[in-house]
Formats: sequence, structure tokens, C-alpha cells
Amino acid sequence: MAAHPPLDSDVLPRAVRSRLVDNGNGLMMHLLEAGFDAGDRPCVLLLHGFPELAYSWRKVMPALAAAGYHVVAPDQRGYGRTNGGDASYDGDWRSFRFLNLVRDAMGLLAEIGVRNVRGVVGHDFGSWVAAWCALVRP
Repeated sequence: MAAHPPLDSDVLPRAVRSRLVDNGNGLMMHLLEAGFDAGDRPCVLLLHGFPELAYSWRKVMPALAAAGYHVVAPDQRGYGRTNGGDASYDGDWRSFRFLNLVRDAMGLLAEIGVRNVRGVVGHDFGSWVAAWCALVRP
């Protein structure tokens, strides 16, 4: 599968950027980011649900950044512009186990230089991944 480019800035709020990052767990992850340019801010990780994307968080992100947070919202494994792994119908479903989805999130944060987060927020399916993040890496 060919890699998708990051989202064009014309479809995002001014304070939000789109980029691709190798998460070290076999994915080139697409993420939206806000509050990234103001130094060492506490991080909030936003995890979308099904059938959503990081784009679902675009209207919340500027307000969180204005409140002093570095906000990160990735397209999770198998969704949107994130590439890698096998998301085909007959693919290996084991890569979608919750511990591996936690690895995806932790790997992404490590790659962008975030060592800890103030909060992990999940919506719908993302809430399950957020809960596993809290259990595995409190």
C-alpha cells in the first residue's frame, strides 16, 4: 500500500499540523499535533474510535494547546493515513491486540520526544486503547 501524504494545512485549524512518523513498531503513523512549538509542555494523547480518525479531534486540539498542552492525535493502526502492518481482510489480526496498540502509541510518543503524558483520552474504541495504556504504562 502506498503511503499517504500528511493532510494539507488548508483542512486543519491554524494551530494544528499533520505529519508522518515512524513509530518503531512497523508503522508509519499519521498524527495531528498542536502546542508543539512552545517548549516542554505536558502532553495529552487523543485516541480516536471506530470508524473515526485523528481528524475527529481537530476542533478540540487548539483549545487544549491554548490551555498549555502538547496535543497528539494519531491515526491508529489500520486507520486513515497510518501505513504498515497488515490491515487486509485476511490479514494477521494479532497485530491489533491491545498490547500491540499500546506499543504503537508508546513508540510514536518516544519517536517525537515525549517521555510521559499528562493524560490519555480515548473515544469509543480509542477508550479501550487508552485504558490499556493506563494499565500497562501508568
